[in-house]
Amino acid sequence: MTLPPALALRRALSRRGARWIAVAAIVCSGAAHAAAPTSAEAAIDQLPPSATLRKIAENGAIVLGVRESSVPFSYLDRQQQPIGYSHDIALKIVDEIKKRLNLPNLVVKTALVTSANRISFVVNNQVDLECGSTAHIAERDPLVAFSNSFFQYSIRMAVKRKSGIKDYEDLAGKTVSTTAGTSDERMLRQMSLEKKLNLRIISARDHAEAFQALKSDRAVAFVMDDPLLYGKIAQEGAARNDYVVTGKSLAFETYGCMMRKGDPVFKRLVDDVIANMQRSGEATKLYEKWFMHPIPPDGINLQFPMSPEMKTLFANPNDRTID
Repeated sequence: MTLPPALALRRALSRRGARWIAVAAIVCSGAAHAAAPTSAEAAIDQLPPSATLRKIAENGAIVLGVRESSVPFSYLDRQQQPIGYSHDIALKIVDEIKKRLNLPNLVVKTALVTSANRISFVVNNQVDLECGSTAHIAERDPLVAFSNSFFQYSIRMAVKRKSGIKDYEDLAGKTVSTTAGTSDERMLRQMSLEKKLNLRIISARDHAEAFQALKSDRAVAFVMDDPLLYGKIAQEGAARNDYVVTGKSLAFETYGCMMRKGDPVFKRLVDDVIANMQRSGEATKLYEKWFMHPIPPDGINLQFPMSPEMKTLFANPNDRTID
C-alpha cells in the first residue's frame, strides 16, 4: 500500500532522521512535492522502490559476503581483511550506492561465507551482496538474483605432476577432493555415476582444505574452477611446478554477484557498474592486476592470461547462464 506523501515523510523522520528522507523519495515519488528536496532526494527521487537500498539506508551500512580462501577472487590478507578481484568489484558497487543514496560515510561490513552457506546468507538478509566465486547456474535462479557476469571459466582438476594423471578416466577407483556446496561437486558425483568411475569424493569445507587433501596425498586430484586451481597452485611458491592443471573441461560457467530476488532497481545498479567497468577497460586493468601480476600477501603471480571468452564477455556484458 502506498502511504500519503506527508505521512511517509513523518514516519521516516521519526524512525531514522533526516537520512531516511532520501529513501522516502524512493518509496513514494510524491514525497518530493511535500517538502523541499534534499541533495539525497535529488539523486534518487527518480528510482522505483528498492527494498535493498531502503535497508542499506536505514542501517547506514551495507553487508558484503566475502570468502576466506578464494584466491584471487575473494580472500583474507594477513590482517584478516578481505581483498581480491571480486571484492574490488564489490567495492566499486558500494561507491555507486554511496552516490545514489548520498551517504559518503556508508559503513561497509563483511560476513564470511562458504560455498555451502552463501546462498542462505543472501536469502536470509544476512548479506546484501556477495561477490566472490559463485557460479551463475540455472538451478540457483529461483533462489537468488545474479548480476552481469564478471568472469568465465572451465571446471578442470589439479593433480601432482608425478602422478601421471591426464584425464578423468585415470581417476577410476581413486579419491578426489572438491569443495562442498559447489556446482563442481554436483558434476563430479554425476560424472562418477555416469562413467562408473567409483570415485571416493572428499567434500571439503573450502578450497584451501580441498587443496590440502591433494597436497597431503589424501586425494589424487582436486576438481574445481580452473582459476581457483591456478590460485592455489601459485600459493605453493617454489613447489608450484609439482602440480599441473589437466583434464577436459567438465563444464564452462560464469561468476556473478549474488543479491536477493525481487529487487530490479538494485540489480540494475549492480549490473550497470559491472557493464561500465567492462566497456571502459577498467575491468581489463583489474584483471591484469589480479591474474597477471604479483598479488598479496605473498607476491604470487597466477600467470593466467585472459581467455578469448572473457574478452567476448567484456565486450558484451550480460547475465546469461552458460549451462
